[in-house]
Amino acid sequence: MAEQADLILHGGDIVTLAEHRDDERGEAVAVAVKDGTVVFVGPEQEALERWRGPNTVVRDLGGRALLPGFIDAHGHLGGIGLQTVIANLLADPDGDVTDLASLKDKLRSWAADPVGADSEWIIGFGYDDAMLAEGRHPTRDDLDEVSTDRPVLAIHQSFHLGAVNSLGLKRLRYSATTPDPEGGVIRRRELAVPPSYGEPDGVLEEKAFTPASDLALAGLPERELLMLFATGAATAASFGFTTVQEGGTTLANLKALRDTAAAVRFPVDVVAYVKAEEAMSSALDDPIGVSDTYVNGVRAAGVKLVLDGSPQGRTAWLGQPYLTPPPGKPQGYCGYPAVPDGAVVAKQVGTAVERGWQVLAHVNGDAAIDQFLTAVAAAGAGRRPTVAIHAQTAREDQIDAFARLGILPSFFSMHTYYWGDWYRETVLGEQRAQDISPARWALDRSLRYTSHHDAPVALPNSIAVLSSQVTRRTRSGHLLGPDQRVSALDAVRAITINAAHQYGEQDRKGSIEVGKLADLVVLSENPLTVDPERIRDIEVIETIKAGATVHPPAPTGRAGGTPSTAPAPHWGCSC
Repeated sequence: MAEQADLILHGGDIVTLAEHRDDERGEAVAVAVKDGTVVFVGPEQEALERWRGPNTVVRDLGGRALLPGFIDAHGHLGGIGLQTVIANLLADPDGDVTDLASLKDKLRSWAADPVGADSEWIIGFGYDDAMLAEGRHPTRDDLDEVSTDRPVLAIHQSFHLGAVNSLGLKRLRYSATTPDPEGGVIRRRELAVPPSYGEPDGVLEEKAFTPASDLALAGLPERELLMLFATGAATAASFGFTTVQEGGTTLANLKALRDTAAAVRFPVDVVAYVKAEEAMSSALDDPIGVSDTYVNGVRAAGVKLVLDGSPQGRTAWLGQPYLTPPPGKPQGYCGYPAVPDGAVVAKQVGTAVERGWQVLAHVNGDAAIDQFLTAVAAAGAGRRPTVAIHAQTAREDQIDAFARLGILPSFFSMHTYYWGDWYRETVLGEQRAQDISPARWALDRSLRYTSHHDAPVALPNSIAVLSSQVTRRTRSGHLLGPDQRVSALDAVRAITINAAHQYGEQDRKGSIEVGKLADLVVLSENPLTVDPERIRDIEVIETIKAGATVHPPAPTGRAGGTPSTAPAPHWGCSC
């Protein structure tokens, strides 16, 4: 009776991902869980004879698949919650905005609903100029048709660009005499000669956009801001994630995250990274409180740098020109760096390594990756893997450098689906687009890689993350870069054991092994055995965190309710 388990799972395809197994395909085994930890993995009969007691819950999986809980290699927890609060401007399959008229209708409808009516700004997220019938961003004139009495912000799906109406420009104090900020662009109706730079057309890029998102999102009702983290955690759990990331937050938001976690029990673990510039401008040696230990399900791990922008928004910093430059840009346009001075980047990376902070760097374009590689080479290895986030256009020689310097690439593999056609036709051209998110190059060099959803840029859809790596199908069904496809096993590893290694938590997460946390997910089918083209149809049935079911949620509703003591976070996102 001393060995009585709390839970025994059997009767399905159990994919352990134990690292000594190179040919895992699922087998008829059972898993026993006690006190939130896996205590047995082996034959069903032995599990039942040895571990079943009068209080043991025995669950027959009914042929479904049991996998390690999914680990979010890069995302924005508060942003996941934000997706559920503001107007949904996404295109199919995540929304139904098809043109500027439907975009404006969504904003008007949201402005009248209970949340929108109490918001200072009218806000929507997720439009994609590549998917709008007009093939362009909304302008101030378009958004003036939504409202002239309230400021309006429409956020691009990349979260690197957005558009505001005339009142929004006024609130931002952007005018013809406002120069572009370093690392950002205020798009103009026409070019002019200083002291006039041209009247803004409402479209804002990168560091010109950030103040707009900060100002608008801070004006959301406080009751909604207080619950964004908890809502985001519940949403992530519904997609099978048991560990998530709050990537690139502020120190104020980190405190709000910790305060919220103390008041509301999150269903998942949260790993946070603070914006590098803010963390290093503090007078404290460790304003972040970096730790390997979770407190109320939250730990801070390090810092995030943002070194360029968005390839789909054509602000990422490339080594070769964009196929078609954005409006107002000349042929030969390559985007631009977020931090032009490489010495600043090198100092940030070096300081982080010295302080024992893990470094994540948003690097989409190959020119930004070069800047990052130079900084990492000078700083040396850190205590945890240095991570190249997105690395969309990484060249083969840069993947070699990742291997040489111990950099772990985390690919945003869903780009192949969402923007693969746009890359072929507008951003990179057919040949260069073939090798975005080059996971196969990483595997060929025995590199661990991870794959992420970067929510709110995309929904935190674990199944879409898996499918995109294996099939590389675009929205139109085109096979983009067949040579970069990976096996279903490698795709699963990218969001389980490899992601655990990225966080330095491989001793307690990422596989189903004795001694590890019972972080598990039940799927309708085994992604390792179904037809690769059918992976996208797999459903998340149940998510188990430390032996307890966290999705579907308990029928009592939100656990813990709204925190009464947590301050409202000040929102912005560097996705």
